[in-house]
Amino acid sequence: MNTDERDPLTAAVLAAAFEVSNQLGHGFLEAVYQRALLRELALRDVAVEREVAFKIRYKDAEIGTYVADLVVDRRVIVELKAVEALSPSHMGQCLNYLRASGLRVGLVLNFGRPKLEFKRLAL
Repeated sequence: MNTDERDPLTAAVLAAAFEVSNQLGHGFLEAVYQRALLRELALRDVAVEREVAFKIRYKDAEIGTYVADLVVDRRVIVELKAVEALSPSHMGQCLNYLRASGLRVGLVLNFGRPKLEFKRLAL
């Protein structure tokens, strides 16, 4: 089963991210890739929101907020990086964001290498 059959939304995000990576290459700041990915997703008619805030709760009290880089179709959190390599802490960060948001799927995209690096996470 290919990715498109299993999860067409994450496949669409990844296709857009690869297009951004192919067009821009590596070496820009994260904000540049965020704006380019927003544009590419819009061109593909994929609903996306930028810098979406989610409340963090602890024992029935709101203790803070976190801001997701992108939320696609109100279903997928996308965290962007422009680093030499993804680390376990990047995956942990995305998993925490999924727990806080109540969403089930996250993508961590790293534009900091010559070839786009990505991880798909699910709760």
